[in-house]
Amino acid sequence: MFKKYCLIGYTILIMISLFGKVEAKYDKLFFDLSIKSINGEVLNLNTYKNKIILLVNVASKCGFTKQYSGLQSLYDKYYDNGLVILGIPSNQFGGQEPGTNKEIKEFCETNFNITFPMTDKVDVKGVNAHEIYSWAKKNFGTSAVPKWNFHKILINKNGKIEDTFGSFTEPMSKKITSKLEKLLD
Repeated sequence: MFKKYCLIGYTILIMISLFGKVEAKYDKLFFDLSIKSINGEVLNLNTYKNKIILLVNVASKCGFTKQYSGLQSLYDKYYDNGLVILGIPSNQFGGQEPGTNKEIKEFCETNFNITFPMTDKVDVKGVNAHEIYSWAKKNFGTSAVPKWNFHKILINKNGKIEDTFGSFTEPMSKKITSKLEKLLD
């Protein structure tokens, strides 16, 4: 009897492994969306077609704020290969991004020499989440919903979510750079 159940279990395991990863059925791609830039202009994300995008919800008064340096280093290292980092300020976690867009921009440029694109301050979770984050949740599930500031979502050249990384994952970590290098080849 035990052998019969083992055989059934192994058969099911083999069948599941043959199916592979099921891909989400995207009705929209990342490049079909838009958001306002930190300067207030509409930023059509189709501008970044055929690029790898790292979306990061950012905050100026967070314990992870030092990650701005790592994000800028990552951007500098891989920009010529097709990486775009998109910083998206949000005040949803501990009220750690209370400033205006102008104050946020000035803080980033003065303290971290940020040159990657930044957007308007938006909600990244809940019923008022910006369309980008609603789209991410719909197509990739709850791992795409930020749990705190400096959550990262990696978008591939096809405009689909490749992976997500929590706040504790440093921008220059091997986990992120090895994934980027595979996508940028």
